[in-house]
Amino acid sequence: MNVKDFDFELPQELIAQDPLEDRSSSRLLVLDKKTGEIEHRTFRDILSYLRKGDCLVINDTKVIPARLFGVKEGTEAKIEILLLKRRENDIWETLVKPGKKAKIGTVITFGDGLLTGTVVDIVEEGNRLIQFSYEGIFEEILDRLGQMPLPPYITHQLKDQTRYQTVYAKHEGSAAAPTAGLHFTKDLLAEIEAMGVAIAHVTLHVGLGTFRPVKVDEIEEHHMHSEFYIVDEAEAKKVNDTKKNGGRIVCVGTTSCRTVESASTDDGVLKAGSGWTEIFIYPGYRFKTLDCLITNFHLPESTLVMLVSALAGREHVLNAYEEAIRERYRFFSFGDAMFITDLHEGAVPDVGEQNGDGNQVGDGNQFGDGNQFGNEAGERTEK
Repeated sequence: MNVKDFDFELPQELIAQDPLEDRSSSRLLVLDKKTGEIEHRTFRDILSYLRKGDCLVINDTKVIPARLFGVKEGTEAKIEILLLKRRENDIWETLVKPGKKAKIGTVITFGDGLLTGTVVDIVEEGNRLIQFSYEGIFEEILDRLGQMPLPPYITHQLKDQTRYQTVYAKHEGSAAAPTAGLHFTKDLLAEIEAMGVAIAHVTLHVGLGTFRPVKVDEIEEHHMHSEFYIVDEAEAKKVNDTKKNGGRIVCVGTTSCRTVESASTDDGVLKAGSGWTEIFIYPGYRFKTLDCLITNFHLPESTLVMLVSALAGREHVLNAYEEAIRERYRFFSFGDAMFITDLHEGAVPDVGEQNGDGNQVGDGNQFGDGNQFGNEAGERTEK
């Protein structure tokens, strides 16, 4: 398949620049993965689409303040780095800007010497391996010196850093948020659990590779970057018990989807464990575990549009995106949500005020300025 098959025209003003004050008040486009039918709701209406016996799978990774500003020792030249992947012995794989100033042996200081990094190697795509030295706890120093690595299409300053974290974020390690989860509040999750829906936690530390553009014409030739995931035994049991009892597996975000699909056997049994995944899901892929997906609206020609097209069909997805653009949905990390499901599998809810063809019509878009890291950091994710 050609990458251009996943292209669409998106007006710039529909790129959400700021999160809504109330996380769960985002709009929700519901897409039937088999028929392409569309319904327009608000995110809280997800309660009407979930059923007792389902299992909601959430990614509890936590974004680290991975964007650091330092100076090159000896010249005082300014250098910006983005932490991508933790290695051993305080070594991190990083993006460096400008890269030409970071040759092997270069020493960079941060926070008046609170943190020092030495470039020890240059690896794939020019990424630098930097070994850090410091006194104390690295994460605490990072909290003091680092900034949230917002995607480049967000140009507004984020006033509250917690708004780029899910309310259930727990395990630090991501360079970008699993953004489908940003719509949930603690109260909404409690209501979902009270319905008899199991909530399973998995962890996938989101790397920027997920959101980098596909640079080949034929998508089959694209190579995904690896990301680290963890599935605990108790959480795998929740998913497997749900499948065994006839319930649906509803993944929150593409990161949760890729985790369960990576860790599942061909017959749909989720295995506990941890490891690195390079799974690339595009049309033709047979889902082993996932039944439904809660996701955001993604970048044209991105691997994430390809993933949702694998679940609902490319034509259905692109048609839904056209509809979302007509209805002025908000796109990308701080934007609105989509629920991909089978509307005719069980009762269809009757929620809200509908128009003649069964769709509730809403409005709302918001845009507007902030931190970005060059053009390397793409969308976010989930993530």
